[in-house]
Amino acid sequence: MHRTVFDTPIVNRVLRAVSIVCLRVAGWRVEGTLPPGAHKCVLIAAPHTSNWDLPITLMASFVLRLNIYWMGKASIFKPPFGALMRWLGGIAVRREQSNNLVAASVSALVAAEGPLQLVVPPEGTRSATRHWKTGFYHIARGAGLPIQLAYIDYPSKRIGLGPVFETTGDIESDMSRIKAFYAPMRGRKPGHFDAS
Repeated sequence: MHRTVFDTPIVNRVLRAVSIVCLRVAGWRVEGTLPPGAHKCVLIAAPHTSNWDLPITLMASFVLRLNIYWMGKASIFKPPFGALMRWLGGIAVRREQSNNLVAASVSALVAAEGPLQLVVPPEGTRSATRHWKTGFYHIARGAGLPIQLAYIDYPSKRIGLGPVFETTGDIESDMSRIKAFYAPMRGRKPGHFDAS
């Protein structure tokens, strides 16, 4: 995994302080802590319905002392912002290509040393969708890692870390339980998120 702002010591401390102030002023409450067994994990970020989710999530990650990498569509990694997006933990995903993102993610997670959390939005898009992609599940299962349930709820202005989820291999049952956790959460555009 490439070097990011989250493992750049002095900058990280400064941005953590700035993030605490910004989120507090904006009325956001950051909740939870990363359990010891989840220092390396796949982290679900849901609901994902707006471009505002990224800056709020990045600030919350500083507050929670996470070391995140997140997947984003390739177009946001074009010049002049590509290097900045990668430094912020971004990994470009080309949706139109049929590359094996799951296998590549599993290999990267297994090979990585130290704590890191791979953030994957289950909807795979900010647009309205009723279908959750299961890539995050297969990545966690393939790498033998837990899934950290993370949430953002705009009406209550809460963002944070929920429970850690261990996959069982019964994907239908596991997805139902995961979706049940997210059912009460509302994104910035509530009509774009469905955890039923």
